[in-house]
Amino acid sequence: MRELRSKIWEALISALPITLIVYLISLLPWFNFSPEELISFTVGAVLLILGIGLFNMGADLAMTPMGTHVGSGLSRQRNLKLLLIVCFVMGLLITVAEPDLQVLAKQVSSVLNGTVLIFTVGIGVGLFLIVAILRIVFRRRLAMILMLCYMLLFALALLLAVNGNLPLMPMAFDSGGVTTGPITVPFIMALCVGISKILGDRHSQENSFGMVALCSVGPILAVLLLGVFSTSELSYQVPDFSVSNNIADAFLHTALHTCKEVGLALGMIVVFFLACQLLFLKLPKRQLLRIGMGVILTYVGLVMFLTGVNVGFMPIGYKLGVSLAEMNSYLVVGLGLVMGVLVVLAEPAIHVLNGQVEEVTGGYITKRSMLIGLCIGVGGAIALSMVRIVYDFSLAHYIVPGYFISLALSLFVPPVYTAIAFDSGGVASGPMTSGFILPFAIGVCMGIQGEGAVLQDAFGVVALVAMAPLITIQMLGFRAVIHNHVQHKRAMKRILDADDQQIINFV
Repeated sequence: MRELRSKIWEALISALPITLIVYLISLLPWFNFSPEELISFTVGAVLLILGIGLFNMGADLAMTPMGTHVGSGLSRQRNLKLLLIVCFVMGLLITVAEPDLQVLAKQVSSVLNGTVLIFTVGIGVGLFLIVAILRIVFRRRLAMILMLCYMLLFALALLLAVNGNLPLMPMAFDSGGVTTGPITVPFIMALCVGISKILGDRHSQENSFGMVALCSVGPILAVLLLGVFSTSELSYQVPDFSVSNNIADAFLHTALHTCKEVGLALGMIVVFFLACQLLFLKLPKRQLLRIGMGVILTYVGLVMFLTGVNVGFMPIGYKLGVSLAEMNSYLVVGLGLVMGVLVVLAEPAIHVLNGQVEEVTGGYITKRSMLIGLCIGVGGAIALSMVRIVYDFSLAHYIVPGYFISLALSLFVPPVYTAIAFDSGGVASGPMTSGFILPFAIGVCMGIQGEGAVLQDAFGVVALVAMAPLITIQMLGFRAVIHNHVQHKRAMKRILDADDQQIINFV
């Protein structure tokens, strides 16, 4: 019970800054939030906080142990083909249940059928989970694989331009950001730990960070391929973000619909895990009961989270974006910067990441420097997204140089820095990004450019938030490398000076 309270407290701290911003803005005379909208937002905030808390507790009890047991159990079989097949299926099913992906799918349903998008992304994750496992087995360097993958992604983006579907590119890169979310990351990390533990890889520290990085490439590649081979004309319609006057009915209807969707997604995961249990895991009854309790908490948490986001948070985020854009388009840039900083400061997973980085780097990168770097990076990413909406230019102007810098830095920093950096995008682009900031960006775009520009200009904000840690962490790593080099040169100079002095004294 104490652990559950701790999880709910973390969720409260995570959601509180954005919630307070909305309440403070609602007090200003220029904004006309209706009582129904504020009540829906308040109820949605409560459901979101409780949902994230229950979901995180369930992930600790179910998703992480399932990943560890499946990874170690499959590795003991010493059957690579079986390992790859099972990991592909588990990667697909885990991604289908990812809440951030379901939030994104709802917002792009007019362009791509939500089910098609979710399963396309799931297949991409499954395939690149195979690539990630093969990297562990055959001891390949992460940076080289990432370079090849991103070269392929940019080549496909050029094909999209030729095909006339270039506006699909921001949504493709957003899908990579939302996929590495709160359900996928714990499972994949645990799966990797289980595999590395049995294989005895001496690079297990690097591998434990690098797997998520590759799995975030798969969704981007899958959605880009979907756009390349699509012959239909893209036509985006903004979802209905209006708040119903009958608040209770709206929450009940959304909750019932969500119960069915989440039940189907988690049900497939449970059935597949039980099949693994019967075939080769053979876990004791006590562990199965613990995992079962975790699955129940995950289910309840997901239903509450998605209901709160869909009915409470997204409509307010959208209306706030429209209202600010109509007042003064430059206000949204400043607010984007502030929201990005607050998201970083309030995200518990980021503080955990900072501690891990400080430990892995032996204190060369401190928690404080990481926090400052991520605040600047994520805040700047959201502000730059707002600039892109105001001036109406392609996401490629940010993505191409951003990833070029990231991949170039990977050549000069130790591999573990690259692995941590490319994994950290999923931590930065958490539930607040897809559930509030993306609808806010859509609202800003509607207020400035109109509906026709939303697909090209509003989407991409999640991708930029996910890209910020790639540059930030590797820049900090590069600084640590330079610092070590300077310290080494100074030490060698002192040794040589001491030797010279001894020679002079001897003479």
